[in-house]
Amino acid sequence: MFPKGIPMAPFHPDRPALVSRLRAAGCVYAEDEADLLIAAADSAEALIDLVDRRVAGRPLEHLLGWAEFCGLRVAVDPGVFVPRGRTTLLVSAAAAAAGPAPAVLDLCCGSGAAALVLHGRLGPRWLAAADIDPAAVACARRNLAPLGVPVYQGDLFAPVPSEWRGRLDLVVANAPYVPSGAVALMPAEARLHEAPVALDGGADGLAVLRRVAAGAAEWLAPGGHLAVEVSVAQSEALCAVLTGAGLVPTVVHDEDLDATAVTARRPA
Repeated sequence: MFPKGIPMAPFHPDRPALVSRLRAAGCVYAEDEADLLIAAADSAEALIDLVDRRVAGRPLEHLLGWAEFCGLRVAVDPGVFVPRGRTTLLVSAAAAAAGPAPAVLDLCCGSGAAALVLHGRLGPRWLAAADIDPAAVACARRNLAPLGVPVYQGDLFAPVPSEWRGRLDLVVANAPYVPSGAVALMPAEARLHEAPVALDGGADGLAVLRRVAAGAAEWLAPGGHLAVEVSVAQSEALCAVLTGAGLVPTVVHDEDLDATAVTARRPA
């Protein structure tokens, strides 16, 4: 600990060596990660600790304490689902489906990243988020409290104030859709360091999304929309689920993002 008023001596990290170590550990964007880790460290010792944990498989975003999403810096705590780049398609599809000043609910909100972006894009008259994972709820509250957005803890629609049943214009849900048998095949940084409840979508990956669809049919206002993320291989089956729930689905796919979103309208 340096006495007050005495600056710490600058440290000069060996960036090429750091990049080489990260690349050897399988970090695809080793140069970018090296710069972010150097910027996050205030000493050589702190940098060594960050790099050691990254090489051991810790998600970069958990080490930094934030993730970049749709141009925003979103706080991400250890154990909380890290927002993926592909989910920008879900947010864009949701925003395109929403009307003016909508009432919006972000289910399975994780860090609250989608709600954070939609708050800026839509100017909603009401916006709330919900998640079943206590760590995610705490993280989302930290991101959304400055905007006055409430975050509820509980299973899907269960904790949402009942007065909004049948009055929501937009429900966004980045629900888990990885089939249970495929979770073990996910990258270790997700499989070992994110909450299983945020990843495992049941036997066919659609278990949670079926419940989201059933709930949305009750909670959406006539003409309102549900927007969810899914794999392209699951989209046909999910559309059948949504149709069975009385909703009218539309599939949106982005090859560059390798992302698929489905919006579904409750008929007026």
